[in-house]
Amino acid sequence: MNVMPTASTGSAAMTQPRARIGLIIPSVNTFSEPQFNRFAPEGLGIHVARARVAGEWKRPLPEMKGEIAGAAQLLADAHPDAIVFHCTDTSMTQGPQGEGKILDIVTEATGIAAMATSRLVLDALQTLAMKSVVLLTPYKSNKPIVDYLTAAGVAVVQDVALKLEARNFGDVTPQDWAKLARENDRPEADGVFLSCTNTRQIEAIADIEQTLGKPVVNSNQAVLWGAVKRLRDKLAPLKPMPELGRLMQSLN
Repeated sequence: MNVMPTASTGSAAMTQPRARIGLIIPSVNTFSEPQFNRFAPEGLGIHVARARVAGEWKRPLPEMKGEIAGAAQLLADAHPDAIVFHCTDTSMTQGPQGEGKILDIVTEATGIAAMATSRLVLDALQTLAMKSVVLLTPYKSNKPIVDYLTAAGVAVVQDVALKLEARNFGDVTPQDWAKLARENDRPEADGVFLSCTNTRQIEAIADIEQTLGKPVVNSNQAVLWGAVKRLRDKLAPLKPMPELGRLMQSLN
């Protein structure tokens, strides 16, 4: 007689999330899912849908509208408390008006509150009083990021783009990002902005902050912070998350 194996009594019991967040991520992204599941506080469910909205697939917003709406509708089936359009480069490239249109597309398709990585990054920079930053990215060009930040009143005093292909973003280790931050720090910089959702930058935050004595914002960190801030009543009490730097400490 065949007997179904039972779950090990030593394994942690699965619990129902107290809050849920939906992420629309670029189809090429391989880092957001594991990082959000690793760093999310207990009780926050992470749900992901992919869309071809970055890299070779980045194109004018009207051409991506159906793709974004479709991904949002798939996420809506999981009943998240909010949906994030989670791509820094694409959302910042659209500028504030285009970014607003992206949020409208998501909300109109689902009836669920929408957020964008770009706005959450800006909120994070403002929370940490970062009016001038060192910008480090794996992108071919940082011009869309610099333009967005400049329009929002954030000065980029040092601009470093590694000019990598998306498939190679993960080759840059946390130690590499920390070294780049040390080498490119400027006295006039209030802190460091590590821009990209598809990297290991988030693992370098604590190291950089300790070395430079300045705050650090990263795209995945800022979105997790924004989600937790929005849903904190459902997630309380929150445990400290020192590996995610000063930004997460601002929640306590």
